[in-house]
Amino acid sequence: MIKNNIDLLKRGTEEIIPLEEFHKKIEKSERENRPLIVKSGFDPSAPDIHLGHTVLLRKMKHFQDMGHTVVFLIGDFTGMIGDPSGRSTTRKRLTREEVLENAETYKKQVFKILDREKTDVRFNSNWCASMTFSDVLGLTAKYNVARMLERDDFEKRYKSGVPISILEFMYPLVQGYDSVMLKADIELGGTDQKFNLLVGRDLQREYGQEPQVIMTVPLLVGLDGEQKMSKSLNNYIGINEPPKEIFGKVMSISDDLMFTYYEMVTDIPMDEVEAMRSGIRDGSVHPKDVKVRLGKEICAQFYDRDTAEKAAQEFNKIFVKKDIPDEIEGYSLSEDEYESGKIWIVKLLVLTGMAKSNGEGRRLVQGGGVSFNGEKIVGEDFELNSPVKGILKVGKRRFVKING
Repeated sequence: MIKNNIDLLKRGTEEIIPLEEFHKKIEKSERENRPLIVKSGFDPSAPDIHLGHTVLLRKMKHFQDMGHTVVFLIGDFTGMIGDPSGRSTTRKRLTREEVLENAETYKKQVFKILDREKTDVRFNSNWCASMTFSDVLGLTAKYNVARMLERDDFEKRYKSGVPISILEFMYPLVQGYDSVMLKADIELGGTDQKFNLLVGRDLQREYGQEPQVIMTVPLLVGLDGEQKMSKSLNNYIGINEPPKEIFGKVMSISDDLMFTYYEMVTDIPMDEVEAMRSGIRDGSVHPKDVKVRLGKEICAQFYDRDTAEKAAQEFNKIFVKKDIPDEIEGYSLSEDEYESGKIWIVKLLVLTGMAKSNGEGRRLVQGGGVSFNGEKIVGEDFELNSPVKGILKVGKRRFVKING
């Protein structure tokens, strides 16, 4: 049974094009009890999914919970072309092996949000790989170069003389063709995908189909509060990270940014969110309490409520009460790891896995982020006498118990 919640579907979206068609499709689906085909494509260009990706996945889940057919399209074919969106140069192409390996990792992670039994997982190689050269020529005849150059990143590169390969023109065409093959009613994507999504509408019209409605969602700002969440910028929250890491990272964001996260990555009613915002303004609510609730909400999405509560308690012990976690890894030093009855602090960091190299170990010590039994280590030449027993701490959240 189709039961739509328009406000929830529109929540957190940037644009719905055209809005009037969206309302008509939604109303018709409920009137006829016919599920809409809601498509969203993911190119497996990297193996890990972070909180930024979940903005789109959660919107898919909203449609899914209302009875619609959600197609999680893995762009294993388009992934080998490389999405030119937002690129000032040609993107490096991935091999077939890299794409398939990343795709398998994607599939394992998305079902932390989507319902496995209700999700139609498709690969666009199923129809793209079998296309003949004649088929490809027929597809290219459906779109013109002038329209392609209206795309902002293509226009800038063309005017500045930066090369654009014909292959890159194929990306939006193939993505649009996916909508034709799936007969999509609605396609979801980030704001950076707007051009590609509109190509899908145009191609469906060319192939005699009713054009899809497109819904774009904003790109989630990362932990730095400035740039979009990205693993390469190290401002991300990975959905596979340990609960305490997820909770701790949420607690590190600014008070202003946390309300964006409330809107985009939780389902807490907006009137409650606005009440919390007003409470902070008039002093009746403490910002930390609001952020703790956010941390628990996000953590529980990928684990459960009990685990989220324990992560919050652990954070409170470490950062509020300044205690040591209940469970930390141990490392036992052997006699041959000492030199003249002493061990160099940098060597200890590398042995315990707290640093990947001596160079990184030195930088950690120089940055003042290393302590042993509560005493900050000063000077990269510092040595500990045998037997070494106690708690080695790096940064705010990394601990190891040394048994020496």
